[in-house]
Amino acid sequence: MITGNTRRPSRPWLLCAAALFGACSLLSAQQEPPAFSTEVKVVNVLATVRDKKGAIIRGLGKDDFSLSEDGRPQTIRYFSRESDLPLTLGLMIDTSMSQERVMEAERRASFRFLDQVLRENKDKVFIMQFDMAVMLSQELTSSLRKLNEALSLVDTPTRRDLEYQTGGGTLLYDAVVKASKDVMKDQSGRKALIVLSDGVDIGSEATIAEAVAAAQRADTLVYSIVFSDAGAYGMARLMGIGGPDGKGALQRLSRETGGGCFEVSRKQPLDQIFGELQEELRSQYNIGYVSDEPVSISEFRRIRLAARRKGLVVQARNRYWARR
Repeated sequence: MITGNTRRPSRPWLLCAAALFGACSLLSAQQEPPAFSTEVKVVNVLATVRDKKGAIIRGLGKDDFSLSEDGRPQTIRYFSRESDLPLTLGLMIDTSMSQERVMEAERRASFRFLDQVLRENKDKVFIMQFDMAVMLSQELTSSLRKLNEALSLVDTPTRRDLEYQTGGGTLLYDAVVKASKDVMKDQSGRKALIVLSDGVDIGSEATIAEAVAAAQRADTLVYSIVFSDAGAYGMARLMGIGGPDGKGALQRLSRETGGGCFEVSRKQPLDQIFGELQEELRSQYNIGYVSDEPVSISEFRRIRLAARRKGLVVQARNRYWARR
């Protein structure tokens, strides 16, 4: 026999409880963030937009862009203006003998650039130098002190180094491949290599196409700064009738990865270029989409990102590595 005051809940009370439970469940479902399957692969494209005069355009929205993959229109699902997200940068310095007379100017400007662009505990930078070999002078760090110490030691080969030299003398393409595969591939977010060089490659095992592909696979922009010593290749260069010219190679590296190419001159000194580069890195759009065609085999796919407004030029990579 059951004793005490225990009794069955009334039907009205049960109905109220059920309604309350249903409302709470609905509210909980509304507050949960959307879940995406691990099979959904988002393609991110970093872009800079300029007008005809070269001025950076800010304030555009998602609907101001059109996007296609291999000629098929795509829907932009994610959009943000990347003014404050962390940066991962690689400072790539050509230390071959052709750069001997401009090395000190590169070093001083690099000191100032790092001091202005690096936000300690937020951004990360590594330093890599390349001449007859490729060397990681400073691994990724947020310490300005470590970067400055490493940068102060970056220099052209000594006479003794040259006596023991074997192979090539300016491994530019090998350096881009190494930085992309060994460092940038495992990083996330906004990533860029900044290459200071005259662009003349002598002795790399990798081709320029392989250097571009390595950077694209690592989702890394390449910004090139053409810094040439007119007297480095003898009288032919001084007279403008010959000598190697690496500007075209640097332009291709930058164009096909979505970065920019600058050239040091009297009208545009290195400090000014670094200032423009810093502004560009802080004024990018991050555009994301999910391809309408699932990846069945790993392959490169072409991207075309354009601004709908006339007179605007979009700077972005032209393909990405679709990994199965």
